[in-house]
Amino acid sequence: MMVAALAALWTGAVFGRLAYLQLFRYSEYYSRALHQQRLIVDVGARRSEIFDRNMNPLAMSVAVDSCFAVPSEIADRDMVARLIGKVLDVAADEIATRLASSHSFVWIARKLPPEKVTRIAALNLRGIYFQREGGRFYPKRALAAHVLGYVDIDEKGLGGIEYSLDDSIRSKPGKMLILADAHRRWYDSTDKAPDSGSSVILTLDEKIQYIAEKELSQAIRDTQAKSGTVIVENPNTGELLAVANWPTFNPNAAKDSNPEARMDRAASALYEPGSVFKIVTLSAAIDQGITNADEIVDCQNGAIYIAGHRIRDHKPFGLLSVAQILQYSSDVGAIKVGLRLGAPKFYDYIQAFGFGQPTGVDLPGESRGKLRRVENWTPVSVGSISMGQEIGVTPLQMITAMTAIANGGLILRPHVIRELHHGNQVSEPREPEPRRVIKATTAATMRRMLEGVVLGGTGKLAKLDGYSTAGKTGTAQKYDPATGRYSSHDLIASFVGFAPINTPAVTIYVQLDSPAGRHEGGQVAAPTFKRIAQQVLAYLGVPRDIPVSGDTLHASRARNTGARADEKDDSLSDASDFEPVQSPEASRADEATPAPLAPAAAAAPTVELAEGEGVPAPQLLGKTVRDVTQECLRIGLTPVLLGTGIATEQSPETGVLIRRGSRVTVRFARQAQLLSAATRGKVK
Repeated sequence: MMVAALAALWTGAVFGRLAYLQLFRYSEYYSRALHQQRLIVDVGARRSEIFDRNMNPLAMSVAVDSCFAVPSEIADRDMVARLIGKVLDVAADEIATRLASSHSFVWIARKLPPEKVTRIAALNLRGIYFQREGGRFYPKRALAAHVLGYVDIDEKGLGGIEYSLDDSIRSKPGKMLILADAHRRWYDSTDKAPDSGSSVILTLDEKIQYIAEKELSQAIRDTQAKSGTVIVENPNTGELLAVANWPTFNPNAAKDSNPEARMDRAASALYEPGSVFKIVTLSAAIDQGITNADEIVDCQNGAIYIAGHRIRDHKPFGLLSVAQILQYSSDVGAIKVGLRLGAPKFYDYIQAFGFGQPTGVDLPGESRGKLRRVENWTPVSVGSISMGQEIGVTPLQMITAMTAIANGGLILRPHVIRELHHGNQVSEPREPEPRRVIKATTAATMRRMLEGVVLGGTGKLAKLDGYSTAGKTGTAQKYDPATGRYSSHDLIASFVGFAPINTPAVTIYVQLDSPAGRHEGGQVAAPTFKRIAQQVLAYLGVPRDIPVSGDTLHASRARNTGARADEKDDSLSDASDFEPVQSPEASRADEATPAPLAPAAAAAPTVELAEGEGVPAPQLLGKTVRDVTQECLRIGLTPVLLGTGIATEQSPETGVLIRRGSRVTVRFARQAQLLSAATRGKVK
């Protein structure tokens, strides 16, 4: 009887305990079991594409392999660490430390090159696995690098559009679920793919961007300048067609570049503009009716005293009209006009032109510039600012001011984002209404005066063939903190202008920091403006508005479609991607029937190997840009992509043995171009 009672009591206690665990502690123990048996690992997010205005891809995501380990399955961790360390060029101790950090999962290396994936896989090591992730790839390499930006290993944007639109471009990370048994041994995994983000269409034109970068690179080589910036803008809309900076970097290997190369100087570099700022001084005075283009001003033989400070001109000018003050860039003349305008009004116009505040450009890191409040100005301030000293501006602020003169007196917000595409939904950024800063008549007067700068003043080397041109030179002395004075040899040369004058199609800004030898803006920046403008206007098909001789036209076409197209430019890794287009006829012909790939188009020598060596060039014809990119990267080749659409030509040809790392040049064409070419072939 006693035994039965004890048994019943024991049974009741057991069932009571089970009931308690099932009814009251179920959730807790279930959660603990899941925690022990499951491991959820974030897999890199997928980023959507970034295109130029013509839907040419500038940034895309391709599938790459990452290597991870399940340490509980590895019997000899030291041996595995040594073998993998040799492949990855990483110390064995570092790999061993990673393996010791967890029993169920550790990353060994993220987003590996194909050749290293192949070598690790060939080791056939137990407990070593691969996971597919999205890797960011910039097919045009350094082209528009500062606008595009770059990403980190987790696909998080760290610069440019990649940073400012990170929440839109970047999807939520994918998930990898790893299941383990009671001994913490991995036995299964499932993947959840990342969601898709929004594709971005930029206002940039990759061909104009290439022209800007090419000519900036040439100017840097010619002048030995420390850095430089070129901006090309549509003065009627505020769209930025090109933003080029030097030094630059390859966003595919951003971690290998220094911070100076990754700096977007167009938006964030402050400098004293020098004489180019006279466009603000004279615009304000004319707009207020204080002076006019024909008024004669005594420039006092090139010297003026302000509050005990003597300021001298670069030449001893005497009597000049206001138009000639701008044409010959007289500091004394600009100062005398500025003094008549007065500090309060001058300050109001400077602010109205957008200085001392961000332009609102949709790029990160924009500087607001440096403009002291008018109550903090000294007796010398009006004179100094009238000629572009004692004020800090950015290249974007300066081109915005010139654009206002070009378009009739309206301040437009410069921008690089045109559209965002998410599935079938298309959204456009809402642009603020244009803001009038000067009267249309004032802008017309300034355009005529700025034409005089190019025709017979300091900007003569900016004069275009076949197009009326207006602009202003700038040569700004840099402040030397060591001496507390302005340097006589360390200068910033600039030129900003537009063309054609009556129907402006582009505004172009050129700046070179500390050029050696010739250093005036009219000597080094103006010729760069001319080379860029001549190519861009022809590419855009802008009609000429002034006569041009047949000899000049023939020489221009020969110079720009012949010798320059064959130049090898090692300083720009994108030099193989485009050929500068000089005539609208040539541009249209190229679009209709792409020219055959020249042997030099590969931009790097391709060495054919003996049978059994290297890798065969893959079959790429008929594939899309993305498919070509993924196929080349999969076998360790570097794709050089020309155009967009479907692959029509490739070099080297399919099957040719080449070394890993070699470039494969592929030309693409849209369906309409292929149909047009086929139709013309039938007609013939």
